[in-house]
Amino acid sequence: MNDAHEARSGALPHSGTPGRTPADLDTEHTTLTDAYRLCRRIAAAHGRTYYSATRLLSADRRPAVHALYAFARTVDDIVDTPAAYGSREALAALDAIEYRLRHAWTLTRADRPAPPPTALPAEFDAVARALTDTVDRFAIDPRHFWTFLDSMRMDIPESPLFRNRYPTMPALHEYMRGSAAAIGLQLLPVLGTVGPVADAEPAAAALGNAFQLTNFLRDLGEDLDRDRIYLPTTELAAFGVDEDLLAHCRRTGRTERRVRRALAHLIAVNRDLYRRAAPGTALLNPRVRPAIRTAATLYAAILDRIEDSGYTVFARRAVVPAHQRIRLAAGAAFRA
Repeated sequence: MNDAHEARSGALPHSGTPGRTPADLDTEHTTLTDAYRLCRRIAAAHGRTYYSATRLLSADRRPAVHALYAFARTVDDIVDTPAAYGSREALAALDAIEYRLRHAWTLTRADRPAPPPTALPAEFDAVARALTDTVDRFAIDPRHFWTFLDSMRMDIPESPLFRNRYPTMPALHEYMRGSAAAIGLQLLPVLGTVGPVADAEPAAAALGNAFQLTNFLRDLGEDLDRDRIYLPTTELAAFGVDEDLLAHCRRTGRTERRVRRALAHLIAVNRDLYRRAAPGTALLNPRVRPAIRTAATLYAAILDRIEDSGYTVFARRAVVPAHQRIRLAAGAAFRA
């Protein structure tokens, strides 16, 4: 990636591109700064827990994390906004995004023909500019982004990869390999490690999976509205829970006893993921450890809120109140 740093494509210029005048560089710098500002706004608006934790990072790392979040959010919105994108349009948009990033990052067409012109979100160019700068500066392996995009294709009905039910936890982990673990692996070079990056990768992937499973538990009702069940159906069935029962709970807004037991079990599984990821914090740069502990603490607190509400995930979204986020963040940040 560092070799490509010296020559960007015209679509995604980089402020370090040689052969430009000082005026050109000033214009590019302003554009890149604005791109990062947009990414920060996206992170602040849509990822409150995530954004709260990033505020503990150093100023040089924080924008990169915002860029990674904004990219993931932009792609996720394409997949999850049927009013704006039908299945074919969403697939075409993902293909166009992958093509443009491969072309910008490798200066080749990646042995694939250019996809037909496709409308992308208005913010994509700015987000891609910040993302490209982040990938360059921190030498992030592009493969993690292709894995992520393949996972997003699994959410699109007309994709050959499409799945909207996951029978077992291993099957769900295959989806989360791209939707969650890949995000953790993208972040790792930004956060920095005290030893080889490879040593910290299993814990980073586990933490990404822990965050994702928390989302699935919190958003069970909303996902049902989109005809998706991300919780393993065989594990639900062990408690007498099937799709009809879940649909009934969504219609009534009431969580039936068997569903409560199933959710309690899966919350225990989720907490085990957080425990398995926790030792990885010691492998990170000491300066970023408070932020990662804070992110894990705040996300795990969503599970507490689900339990405290009586598992009312069909009626309302579990949210950690602002005052509690501040208290938990402070405790996690200063924990030894």
